Amino acid sequence: HNCYQTFLNSRPDSMEINAIKNVIELSEKYKVRTHIVHLSSAAALDLLKEAKLSNVNLTVETCYHYLTISSENIPINGTQYKCCPPIRDSTNREKLWNGLKENIIDMVVSDHSPCTPELKLLNEGDFIKAWGGISSLQFGLLIFWTEGISRGLSIFDIKKYLCEMPAKLIGLHTRKGKIAENYDADFVIWDPNGETIIEQSTIQHKNKVTPYVGRHLRGNIIKTIVRGEIVYEQNRPFSVPTGMLLVNEELL
Repeated sequence: HNCYQTFLNSRPDSMEINAIKNVIELSEKYKVRTHIVHLSSAAALDLLKEAKLSNVNLTVETCYHYLTISSENIPINGTQYKCCPPIRDSTNREKLWNGLKENIIDMVVSDHSPCTPELKLLNEGDFIKAWGGISSLQFGLLIFWTEGISRGLSIFDIKKYLCEMPAKLIGLHTRKGKIAENYDADFVIWDPNGETIIEQSTIQHKNKVTPYVGRHLRGNIIKTIVRGEIVYEQNRPFSVPTGMLLVNEELL
């Protein structure tokens, strides 16, 4: 159970494809909006493309880790890489990038799922028993920027996939997702040509287990501003949280 391939074999592409088929069929039958979360298998892209061409009311997301990590590079005992659905091979990863460029995949999200080091069983290295989830919220922009520009994406693509489309999905697109008049003053000040090395000492998450430690990323976050208030300044601890629950009643 210390080899990642053992865990990967327990979550084949067919499981994901069958689940997505069920969702598409139910969406068509009951005429309801549906959203595919955490797409990891590129084998489902043709199915999703066909559904969209048939005007099924469907949106699709994938996650940073499926676009930036490949199963071949996950080490023995490396349970910090475990998530569900699983990270697949590099060929699959590149097909997901193509699915994004073709607008089969609508957005990219973190699926930020932290846990204590104990739950990750780092000393034991058992992929079957360890907690499944990856922490990446703090580095998402830089991870996606680093990998995206090497594949021909622009800053406008980044804005679309990380900001505009998620805001539209949750019904907050009239106040979130872009810098414009009458929108909340939510934005990041960053140097896209800078460099960031992910180190545990600068991780702001309470539990600092992440497969991205040691990664060299393009870009450097300088400040984060939420509703006009500075909430983060380069490597300084966050102040008291100022977030609030944002719910579009039409989605309830």
